[in-house]
Amino acid sequence: MSVSQAYHILFTAGLVWFAILIAVMLIKAIIGPGVTDRILAINMIGTMVICCILILSVLLDENYLTDVALIYAMISYIAVLILATVYIPANPKRKRFGEDVKREVEEGRRYVKEQRAEIRRKMEEEGFKGSTPIDMDGKEL
Repeated sequence: MSVSQAYHILFTAGLVWFAILIAVMLIKAIIGPGVTDRILAINMIGTMVICCILILSVLLDENYLTDVALIYAMISYIAVLILATVYIPANPKRKRFGEDVKREVEEGRRYVKEQRAEIRRKMEEEGFKGSTPIDMDGKEL
């Protein structure tokens, strides 16, 4: 067996292996539980197709296939970026700024009122009925 025959067998085995992996990723893209899983599977399929094109370029001794692989890589990259931008939200748990601030201010006010009522109740229980509680800055609670 010559070196060229060994390379031919190696490249053919690589193409078969990539074909199997592409089929597996296609199944993952169809079944995948989430959108991100599907996008990643599509990205992996694109990468493996690029590898197959490059192997074919060496196997068939056709140099223009490397140019095709480069163009396919650029198109695949842009396609995955567009899919990710459209289908994956930037921060799904983030709420609008104004609503967050209003909610936190209301929670803070409610907490301060509860604490003031608790301090007054404890002072009345301990016999400080006429006095007014103040904080560290001298402000009345």
